[in-house]
Amino acid sequence: LSLPVRGKIELCNVSFGYKRGGMVLKNLNFKVDSGEMLGIAGVTGSGKSTLIKMLLRLYDPLKGQIYLDGIDLRELELSEIRKQISLVSQEVYLFHGTIAENIAYGLDNLDLQMVEAASRSAKLHDFVITLPESYQTIVGERGIRLSGGQRQRLSIARAVLKNSPIMIFDEATSSVDTETERAIQANLSLITKGKTALVIAHRLSTIRYADRIVVLRDGKVSEEGNHDELVSKNGTYADLWRIQSGDYGRY
Repeated sequence: LSLPVRGKIELCNVSFGYKRGGMVLKNLNFKVDSGEMLGIAGVTGSGKSTLIKMLLRLYDPLKGQIYLDGIDLRELELSEIRKQISLVSQEVYLFHGTIAENIAYGLDNLDLQMVEAASRSAKLHDFVITLPESYQTIVGERGIRLSGGQRQRLSIARAVLKNSPIMIFDEATSSVDTETERAIQANLSLITKGKTALVIAHRLSTIRYADRIVVLRDGKVSEEGNHDELVSKNGTYADLWRIQSGDYGRY
């Protein structure tokens, strides 16, 4: 990869299926420009999480290519790909150590000022300073002492600190309460400023303000546009939006 990585992603005719079951992605095509925030929506089983696994090269396409800055992912070292991507997933892995150590997980040095800055942008800092040991508080095995929302914010702080050119949020607000979700949403555009961001969301309010949204259906892109365009199309996205927002009267 030529540095600096711009973070442009392109999928060309990508098809993939697991050994059991049929094809999950079928001739999937789309691009994400450098610095763009792309929302990815779709019903359960439409291939959203599989797509993320392919970007991290946990799997390769059975057919088609995935490019990062014009280079086929298969030509890049795994470590190189994963250095360029920060992932915030539903499942947050925490180990028995301090909050600071968990935020700086995977990095060579622990700079407390940077840890704190990342924690502030993930809306975690105000909680941490209420703890008797602050950032030196032990989180317990698998983060047992933290709530789902706190673990999620820690995961976001970790991704911010890693400072990769590409950020992927995989259902990152699924286990948090509405208030935390709003705080994270309000911060998403700041956290991802200047970076390429893919935000997979079951809750459409999380991706409402994305630059562009693609809707997956049966392993293909069925709709594409911004929130307002998609709502006015009266397709899958509009249906999902109405169900989630209880907004039946306006359209």
